[in-house]
Amino acid sequence: MECQIKDINIYYEIHGEGHPLISLHGFYPDHRLMTGCMEPIFKHRGGWQRIYFDLPGMGKTTGKKWITSSDQMLDITLDFIDRVIPDQRFVLAGESYGGYLARGIIYRRPELVNGLLLICPLIVPEPEKRILPPPTVLMKDEKFLASLESDDREEFESFAVMQTQDVWERTRDEVLSVVDSSDKAKLTKLQTHGYPLSFDVDAAPPFEKPTLFLLGRQDASVGYRDTWEIIENYPRGTFTVLDRAGHNLQIEQTTLFDALVNEWLDRVEENFGGLK
Repeated sequence: MECQIKDINIYYEIHGEGHPLISLHGFYPDHRLMTGCMEPIFKHRGGWQRIYFDLPGMGKTTGKKWITSSDQMLDITLDFIDRVIPDQRFVLAGESYGGYLARGIIYRRPELVNGLLLICPLIVPEPEKRILPPPTVLMKDEKFLASLESDDREEFESFAVMQTQDVWERTRDEVLSVVDSSDKAKLTKLQTHGYPLSFDVDAAPPFEKPTLFLLGRQDASVGYRDTWEIIENYPRGTFTVLDRAGHNLQIEQTTLFDALVNEWLDRVEENFGGLK
């Protein structure tokens, strides 16, 4: 489906029926980053309408030259939500850059958000200011890696903590092949000149709804330590740092990811009486 916001045709998908859950993917991938990890959870869970969309310049949503900042990305996201689920309360899930935008939504519309899930969220937009662990590899299947094309192997080894066949297959399908469809020129310009929001996204009043932060202990992209600076902003927040997990935590730690997200959904439903 498509939704027109200004001169942008935003591609989106809706799965299921019930209370809206809006998922925001990271920078460069598209909605498949989120459907890959979220949809398996709802095979055994009803009552939720899952909404996935491609941010401008990513996936099937074409980028525009006038989009040069995260402030504009946030405005477009809010306009999309207003158009697709007008005047409705909803739950948010965001991964990496999507977690940054999600906190922007909390800042702007806290009264509409019933719960928040952040997967390896971007906390500090300026790379040079982040506290990062060193790149680490904890499992390496040499026989499998030798079967890959040299370019694929080099890229996979550059960031994967768990370098195994099952992690590779999901990373290929949900991350790498997805990134190839992005408008890298426009996105690189935004990331270079307009990546930080113009306001302190974490200066909002405490968000007192069920929240889950999932952080990778070996995440050398956005790290995990900066998150502790905002822990008091989320009185109902579970903050979990998982070993054997880098920036693709949802792929490298699938079992724990599923269990923790289900527990978070339980808390959201309990907090709002089944979301009726």
